[in-house]
Amino acid sequence: MRGMYTAGVLDMFLEKNIKIDGIIAVSAGVLFGVNYMSNQKGRAIRYNKKFAKSAKYMGMRSLITTGNIINKKFAYYEVPFKLDKFDEEQFEKSNCIMYATLTNVDTGKPEYFRINNVFEEMELMRATSAMPFVSRMVEWKGKKYLDGGISDSIPVKKCQELGYNKIIVVTTRPIEYRKQRNNKNLSKLRYIKYPNLIESINNRYKNYNNIVEQIIELENKKEIFVIRPSRDLKVKRIERDENKLQQMYDLGLKDCESKIKELNKYLYDEVTSQP
Repeated sequence: MRGMYTAGVLDMFLEKNIKIDGIIAVSAGVLFGVNYMSNQKGRAIRYNKKFAKSAKYMGMRSLITTGNIINKKFAYYEVPFKLDKFDEEQFEKSNCIMYATLTNVDTGKPEYFRINNVFEEMELMRATSAMPFVSRMVEWKGKKYLDGGISDSIPVKKCQELGYNKIIVVTTRPIEYRKQRNNKNLSKLRYIKYPNLIESINNRYKNYNNIVEQIIELENKKEIFVIRPSRDLKVKRIERDENKLQQMYDLGLKDCESKIKELNKYLYDEVTSQP
């Protein structure tokens, strides 16, 4: 739910006509990022506020009864297919392409899949956002996956490898945030059959903190452009307070709007007027 910040940023991109060629995202960044490509401004905050408190959508009841804290049937199939329809036709017309980051549980390494059709590849969407400990592994083409953030929380390197020379990084944490070491015993107990996954989970805090430092360095060199929360709103991963979701989304809008001129200068080497 901290991804509401990203949703706000991308909606401001739509409002200010910021055109991008590709998205390489992780977890909620994928779930909400597709709405940029389908040109559905406001969709992410709308349906999340509407269903956040519903036991059908997410929570302990879903975790106990299905093994997934985010309910597979309701959140990934009923909402986008029926209750707040995703515009697949517009998504496929977009000139932007999207890659979802997944963690292979056998190797513990990230894998990147291009999303061509959201409806047909909904299991990829589930896999990238399947948080460890509170989600079942998701199978895709004979392999098992979990949240891409385990192995590559902020895929700047992959973005560079794909040849993009103007990179906008959107994070959901303030600049001073650093991850703390988790309890190693939890991952050993939960994933005893997957030693490489255990290693990735236990080293995630170090890898995350390292990439944050690299991002700051690249930002200072003007090699990338970063949009991050200007303040910490303390929104939980599974946040059910509609007001907090709105605040996180509004912060994304505000922070992005405040940087539009600077962003245009980075992208086009000059400040362009906005419609």
